[in-house]
Amino acid sequence: MTQAQYDLVVVGGGPGGYVAAIRAAQLGLKTALVEKAQLGGICLNWGCIPTKALLRSADVLRMVRDARRFGVNVGTPEIDLKTMVERSRAVSAQLQGGVGYLMKKNKVTVVNGHARLAGRGKLEVTGTDGKSTLSARNIILATGARARVLPGLVPDGESVWSYREALVPSRVPKRLVVIGAGAIGIEFASFYHALGAEVSVVEMAERVLPVEDEEVSAYVADTLRKEGMKLYLGASIKTSSKRGAGQAAEWTLALDGKHKESLTADVVLTAAGIVGNVEDLGLEGTAVKVDRTHIVTDAYGATGEQGVYAIGDVAGAPWLAHKASHEAIICIEKIAGKNPHPLDISKIPACTYSHPQVASVGMTEAKAKAAGHRVKVGKFPFAVNGKALALGSTGGFTKVVFDEATGELLGAHMVGEEVTEMIQGYTIARELETTEAELMETIFPHPTQSEAMHEAVLAAYERALHI
Repeated sequence: MTQAQYDLVVVGGGPGGYVAAIRAAQLGLKTALVEKAQLGGICLNWGCIPTKALLRSADVLRMVRDARRFGVNVGTPEIDLKTMVERSRAVSAQLQGGVGYLMKKNKVTVVNGHARLAGRGKLEVTGTDGKSTLSARNIILATGARARVLPGLVPDGESVWSYREALVPSRVPKRLVVIGAGAIGIEFASFYHALGAEVSVVEMAERVLPVEDEEVSAYVADTLRKEGMKLYLGASIKTSSKRGAGQAAEWTLALDGKHKESLTADVVLTAAGIVGNVEDLGLEGTAVKVDRTHIVTDAYGATGEQGVYAIGDVAGAPWLAHKASHEAIICIEKIAGKNPHPLDISKIPACTYSHPQVASVGMTEAKAKAAGHRVKVGKFPFAVNGKALALGSTGGFTKVVFDEATGELLGAHMVGEEVTEMIQGYTIARELETTEAELMETIFPHPTQSEAMHEAVLAAYERALHI
């Protein structure tokens, strides 16, 4: 057994862990990172990045199918699923190599293996080369989370998929049932529907994307239905049964709740929440508290155990890569004796890369009212935006919610083409505590879809110019 001493050891190499390691190295801390699988974590290898690569393939497919409308005549497009998947995996592999380069550049020691707390300031790492002990004044747990497994629907890579299996399919299902209408479920529903699958979505909540503004959720649901998807909202799986085996299996799912019917499927894709990776970390006997599979921390990532911190998905919602990265920086700077601002989750943007895309930051209209705010609400449709008309993508709208008394931008909500690339404008506005007056004075370039952001602000104060 070998031993090594560090200022910091990070357990987990995802977007929280590797960013923490880089920032620590920048601040002069001798740093090691322990990863049992692949650098980049779930996000880079089995989440954010490969899903966006697949969704891009679906976008291209839609564009080719619609090309005649733009005066471009092409033949009937053919789907090459193998190439789609290979491209997706190649994108992830390239970025994974980039993370490895960043570790070397910043002189972070990377240790392959599984790490467990082994006493104050110590970690025992079990790898392919045996066991080693790492000692550090500070330890950050960034072990992430995994898909929740539903009773009777254990992913097998054939007829039951989680996000992992859905990223490397060998076929397009004829009938796909997606359980869960959050961001992950709706993104995969969009992808497979574009490829020709008959898609049904089952969601316990009364609407798709239930954390989003109600008007946005309603618009997305209406669009998905018009495209041919079937939505079973306010419903749950009462029983599930399988006939046959392997890829020839057929599932029958009996619904409960608002819908009492039965669905049949070649593939069931489960996207009903995640579970924090807190097992076998050596937490027993420590003061680290776990609440519903997530580690409890303060605003800077500190746990109840001195010198032990937790960031990212394992530390709780929202389960977003950019939240993990920002938490990492806050945590490291606090460890280094600086004075970072604690995380304000109301300033974290959320994006769903479905068709149509959804992006938001801050409070929904309903939550703002429930919090006691008198609000001013503005909306502007892309249907009358010049750039959107030129692109042929006029669906959706921008919606903003202001506090009537102070002009504070409480929330912003967008649905439509590439809105995930625009939400950062409102995110910056919230971070800078920008008021409606300053947003009105801001000059937006023409012609751009972002002009809808400006017009929505104007609309909240009955000053919209183009509607």
